Amino acid sequence: MDQVRLSDGVVTLTPFQAADIDAHLAGEDEQLVRWLNGGPSSRAGVEEYVRRCTAQWTHRGPARVFGIRTGPEPVLAGTIDLRFAMPCLAPGQVNIAYGLYPAWRGRGLVTRAVHLVCRYAAQEGADEGVIRVDPENPASAAVARRAGFRHSGRVTEPTGNPLDWYVRELAVDAPVRARTAVAHAR
Repeated sequence: MDQVRLSDGVVTLTPFQAADIDAHLAGEDEQLVRWLNGGPSSRAGVEEYVRRCTAQWTHRGPARVFGIRTGPEPVLAGTIDLRFAMPCLAPGQVNIAYGLYPAWRGRGLVTRAVHLVCRYAAQEGADEGVIRVDPENPASAAVARRAGFRHSGRVTEPTGNPLDWYVRELAVDAPVRARTAVAHAR
């Protein structure tokens, strides 16, 4: 598996892995369940999710899930994932979804993480980032706007749920706050 490490000096992103399971389960709250997970996580469910995530990284699949880490001894603060292929996306678009654990919210960490994954997605060939937000989740919409995304409209998903779409053009040389290090090692 490629070890991808993205950092701006404050936030570091690395693939979500088995060592993150306990921190993820401890950090999950009602907001993550409502906006991101679709239901409370179980250990078995997260273990299966990590196996799927690892397989995606190993085979360079369309889903890339990162742990958002911060601090001198990086602590897991949340997750951010990229989906390079979904039925609702046009060619060249990548979906970005994120969630922070309660103790880490309100510090700008997820906005930094979005900047980092946008650059990474551009390096992987994506032209446009898409953040799909439930209209009742203003915090997520605020992150999208702070990260330079513009509201492009409301789309009713096949499930019948309306989502506000925020889009941003991606570029490999786009500025990222602080310094950015991108390393690929085998």
